[in-house]
Amino acid sequence: MTLEDQGPVAIAGFLRDTAAWRGPRRYRLVPTRANGQPAFGSYLQDEHEPVFRGHGMIVLTLEGAQIAAITRFIGNGMMEWFGIPQTLDL
Repeated sequence: MTLEDQGPVAIAGFLRDTAAWRGPRRYRLVPTRANGQPAFGSYLQDEHEPVFRGHGMIVLTLEGAQIAAITRFIGNGMMEWFGIPQTLDL
């Protein structure tokens, strides 16, 4: 599944929704690049094991020094394409 948020209001909503959805679980980002753009592997803390599990990719579209859009790819199947692990230790 792919989601895209464009503009400051939509991006702020994305960040609020992500924080509300994950609840008390922590979230980690691992930097990488996708098509020359800044990107991050996203990881969510497992509720039952001491690891963070891959949860997808976040790709930023920049206009100058500002984020113009965030594209979110849900699922961990593409993480190996970017050379990042499926899990991270706590």
